[in-house]
Amino acid sequence: MTPTPAARLHVVRPGALTTVQDAGRPGWAHLGVGRSGALDAPAARLANRLVGNPPDAAVLETTLTGCAVRPDRPVVAVVGGAGCPVSVDGRPAAWGEPVRVPAGAVLEAGPAVIGLRSYLAFAGGLVPDAVLGSRSTDLLSGLGPAPLGAGDTVPLGDPAKPGDPLEPSDPAERCGPAERCGPPSAAGPVPWSGAPAELVLPVHLGPRHDWFTAPALRTLLTAGYRVSPHSNRIGLRTEGPALERSRTEELPSEGVVLGAIQVPPDGRPVVFLHDHPTTGGYPVVGVVAERALAGAAQAAPGTRLRFVRA
Repeated sequence: MTPTPAARLHVVRPGALTTVQDAGRPGWAHLGVGRSGALDAPAARLANRLVGNPPDAAVLETTLTGCAVRPDRPVVAVVGGAGCPVSVDGRPAAWGEPVRVPAGAVLEAGPAVIGLRSYLAFAGGLVPDAVLGSRSTDLLSGLGPAPLGAGDTVPLGDPAKPGDPLEPSDPAERCGPAERCGPPSAAGPVPWSGAPAELVLPVHLGPRHDWFTAPALRTLLTAGYRVSPHSNRIGLRTEGPALERSRTEELPSEGVVLGAIQVPPDGRPVVFLHDHPTTGGYPVVGVVAERALAGAAQAAPGTRLRFVRA
């Protein structure tokens, strides 16, 4: 008997940057491999919850201009994260709620209206080959699936079977732990986080804050910055006052972590995001807690930014 071909998601319009992301691949930094994963992790988890997936199932992450995809089997999908128009075969559909997409229909997430990155979750998840335990695309290392282009396909996982107490066949009904299934039909609006009008990032100073002058540290914690259009998944770059160093010698490369605020020669802070390098040779003036980085994922270029003492 000929095996049934695996269901696939066909990319009709890839948008500016659409990648496959899950919870990332932590634990490999000692080998020079970064974590990667969805930049707005709460949005990705919520999108998965609404279609009955585990919270770490792979989703699509779009950037600014959205994307359009066509499944070759019926599938329940959610578009969340950045607010955007949603349509199925050109007909308006709900944003932030489960929608049924027939086989061969085009699900489109339009350009972001509020925020920057949208997340498309599909019942059963996306199942390209995993690399080091994750299906995430890492733009810096090149691990994981390549950023999607028109005509590409991504394998779809099998949706939950009826009767599975943790994986509901109807994602609109609660059937187990909250992170494994959707809310009841009368739950009301789903609490998606909005994009920040002003991004406030709490900072723990160090490990190299002593490489900067006292006025520079005051500037960091009191001045206004803006999100640079040169930001990406590797780092959130800033526009604003430069930080003056008190030490000018070279710093040997050392380990850096998610949320590290590195200061390159131009003096403008760069906040490392999920595709950051695992080592760096510029001083790290402070570190932003991971829980604050979801807002950074949705901060569009030009968004006001303040660093405050954690």
